Amino acid sequence: MVLLQNLGATLVLVLIMIRIGSVITQATYSYHFCLGSSNDTANTNYKNNRNTLLDSLVSKAAVYSFSNGTFNGIFSLYLCRGDVIGELCQNCVQNASQDVQNRCSTNKTEIIWYDQCMVIFDDINFFGLEQTTPRAILLNSYNNTSPNYTDAVFAFMYTLVSKAPLTDMMFGVDASGVGGSQPRYGLAQCRRDISSGACSDCLGQLMSNFEQYCQGRRGWRILALSCYLRYEEYLFFAQQLVPPSSESNAPPPPPSNGNGGKKTIMIVLGIASAATTVVLTLLGFYCYRRRSRKGSHNQRQTRTHHVDESTDSKEQEHGREMHYFDLKTINVATNGFSDGNKLGQGGFGPVYKGKLHDGKEIAVKRLLRNAGQGLEEFKTEVKLIVKLQHRNLVRLIGCCVEGDEKLLVYEYMANTSLDSFLFNATKCKDLDWAKRANIVRGIARGLLYLHEDSWLNVIHRDLKASNILLDDEMNAKISDFGTARTFYGNQIETSTNRIVGTYGYMSPEYAMEGSFSIKSDVYSFGVLLLETISGRKTSDSTLPEHTKMLLPYAWQLWDGGKAQELIDRNLISNCPIKEVSRWIHIALLCVQENPQFRPSMSKVVLMLEGQTTDLPKPSEPPLSFGKYTMSHQSSSSVVGTRSFTSPEPSTGSSI
Repeated sequence: MVLLQNLGATLVLVLIMIRIGSVITQATYSYHFCLGSSNDTANTNYKNNRNTLLDSLVSKAAVYSFSNGTFNGIFSLYLCRGDVIGELCQNCVQNASQDVQNRCSTNKTEIIWYDQCMVIFDDINFFGLEQTTPRAILLNSYNNTSPNYTDAVFAFMYTLVSKAPLTDMMFGVDASGVGGSQPRYGLAQCRRDISSGACSDCLGQLMSNFEQYCQGRRGWRILALSCYLRYEEYLFFAQQLVPPSSESNAPPPPPSNGNGGKKTIMIVLGIASAATTVVLTLLGFYCYRRRSRKGSHNQRQTRTHHVDESTDSKEQEHGREMHYFDLKTINVATNGFSDGNKLGQGGFGPVYKGKLHDGKEIAVKRLLRNAGQGLEEFKTEVKLIVKLQHRNLVRLIGCCVEGDEKLLVYEYMANTSLDSFLFNATKCKDLDWAKRANIVRGIARGLLYLHEDSWLNVIHRDLKASNILLDDEMNAKISDFGTARTFYGNQIETSTNRIVGTYGYMSPEYAMEGSFSIKSDVYSFGVLLLETISGRKTSDSTLPEHTKMLLPYAWQLWDGGKAQELIDRNLISNCPIKEVSRWIHIALLCVQENPQFRPSMSKVVLMLEGQTTDLPKPSEPPLSFGKYTMSHQSSSSVVGTRSFTSPEPSTGSSI
């Protein structure tokens, strides 16, 4: 009897909370566009067909959070936010559809966004197409001027951008700093009629809008046809209502076991338990809506929109999942950034070894505080490396932006970097020819991917031995994309006033004129190949007095028919002399002064594999960069506006 009374009271409370929920979850208008050909009032057929299609979509919305359909030349779809399901989704789709018809009464292309859903009607088939225009940008009217605020938001949102395309629903939400001084809430979602690659590309383009329009804003939304992003400092999504990854019918109930009495008790208990769960869920949702409303009231938004010209987008590979780490986790993993965990010093900060709580080993690059130049490199590296995936590129696991700290977290490379082997009198003996050849081929394949095969097309700009990491099987992985630049279409060359890179590896046209292209990376590869074969640095005090530089020394030996004298003495007795001499020839082709004479990386790969038998004769490599003759500091890193003041040489591993 008590059980039934409790059950009755619970069910009454459920009904009350359902009523409350239906009131507080009314769909809220965000923005709309009316486009396309005119639809005059005489064209009643269009309206009737649209209404028929609308009825079909609204009925589906009670079950599915996404659907599309067509009827008599009209194409339409709806997409509910990933945490909006069932009746909430259906109500939003119905309200939004009716609203957009009133707002766009004379247009055949109708687009509307509500907080909880979006609806599109069109007389042209747009299904399966990645569409980022037109787009609307809604900005909070308040700014946060604290240092590093924008960078923290950037890193936080990129975790969502990298994860959402890989989920079944192409939807993701995240929260950070909840209960602390700076809570953050983010959402990323794509239409599920496009591919995950198109989703990743779409969200990536929206993130570029964030950098242009949303910096410092305490809340913003970027709404496009195929995807959208939202960031707030208050909870605006009901994460506890996020449905499972696939929308399917519930399995049938189990067959009766003949125990009628026990079965009845189990059903009553099940109903009571389910009712209690619903009550708790609705209570939680009610509280979240109250907080959301309070946040919305306190942070009124100014709506603006930007209509961009359409741009062709390239289908990209799946983005990598990237995790947003909190500083406490990284501190524990690296033993408080202890000297005992330090792997080396990169151009923009030290690198530490760490171990996460699950035993996974990581490498953490710690950006130097107040390193103004390094901040741009941090942003560039995060943006690029999450979109690049190749076995010869280092894998970025995640990042952390908290207070003054900016950290990049990578997979740990057991054998650190190539320079730690090549230029160490003891460890270099472990690099036999087979290992060196495998490393060189890996670097070449990684560069080929960056230049020609990746969807972005990337110029690395700082290829050197310390940026080649080696895994436990001595496979090469290119790292440090902080100074990389992307190029598009038929673009083959560009220029800059800000020279970044490392003397000795830097091509002359870049060092002197700021002009760079994929051939600049080819030059660096040629230098790296000569270092790998010879075991000598590009600037070596043990070389003959008149040169001290590896490139002219290699040229003199090769041109004089003595190329084998360049080979590392640890290799000379156990390597194929003819093949190694051929590779010296290939390296000299790569370091020719005129970039037009240097081969592309696709040709370099073919030459290394011996598929090109006749090699052209190289021209003599540059001995100096104009009046700036290379000195003993030529292996130092440099960043500046055509500045040739070199800092101290970097040591150890650089991620």
